[in-house]
Amino acid sequence: MAEVVLRHEASVLGLADRLEVDSAGTAADVGFDIDRRAQRALERRGYTPHRHRARQFEASWFPERELVVALDRGHMKRLRSSAPGPEYAERVRLLLSYPTDRAHTGGTLDVPDPYFGNDREFESCLDLVQAGCTALMTALATELAG
Repeated sequence: MAEVVLRHEASVLGLADRLEVDSAGTAADVGFDIDRRAQRALERRGYTPHRHRARQFEASWFPERELVVALDRGHMKRLRSSAPGPEYAERVRLLLSYPTDRAHTGGTLDVPDPYFGNDREFESCLDLVQAGCTALMTALATELAG
């Protein structure tokens, strides 16, 4: 869901041609399509999910990426520990660490994984993903403008 929302936000802000957005998991079911519940939640909000195949994040990708976004602290820890050096580990950030209402009120910065949940949990997850993606893209737009 985050990849779809990030691509949309990049397009809205006119940054799509300046950013490369992709996704991979830390414990992915490699080769599987987007979860139907995630697809339905995205479509209900007007997003058009592209064809997606789950894949596992590879530490060898760090040098090619300026930013790696994790959705929860467990993912962030795994990603940072797999980084080939501290300069790469510093590139891993939590999605909700960007300025959102949740970040300002001291709420958890983890996006709960809705996989074992129902449609309502996918909708709640998408709420957090949208807030985080909007904040992230706003920060990137400011950085790229300067």
